[in-house]
Amino acid sequence: MKSFFKKNKEIITYIIFGLLTTLVGWGTYAVFVNMLSMKVFWGNLLSWVCAVAFAYVTNKLWVFESKSWKPSVIGKEIVSFVAARGVTGVIEIVCVPLLAKTGFDNIFYRILEKMDISMSLLFTKGIYSKIVLAVIVVIVNYFFSKFVTFRKKKSEPK
Repeated sequence: MKSFFKKNKEIITYIIFGLLTTLVGWGTYAVFVNMLSMKVFWGNLLSWVCAVAFAYVTNKLWVFESKSWKPSVIGKEIVSFVAARGVTGVIEIVCVPLLAKTGFDNIFYRILEKMDISMSLLFTKGIYSKIVLAVIVVIVNYFFSKFVTFRKKKSEPK
């Protein structure tokens, strides 16, 4: 088991912190939309900012173990990380409200209804659109982080 973790540490920690990042995004989204009565677009945008800040720190420290604290390295990492997340963020920011408006979430409500699960417990406008897009975004973000932002140079240890 130890060797499995050692071999797959990066992916395992990425998944763990990816899930935590997703929870940060969803949690702040629910606060912004439900508690602060923001429109879906603005709630989604601000939740994305919170999630990206959390993701950068956790990816740098624990997933890709970027050891350098030189301002030039951190600057490049942040610019690259935010730019990459910007690409997937635009997809999420545009597609969540778009899918929510087209009734995409209704598919899930019907499924839950048939399973006799109370929709009132799981209802936040656009949440199912956000869940589907989150899966896609986590996968794309891993590749951006691994091969662009935190790419190891050949001389660096892995």
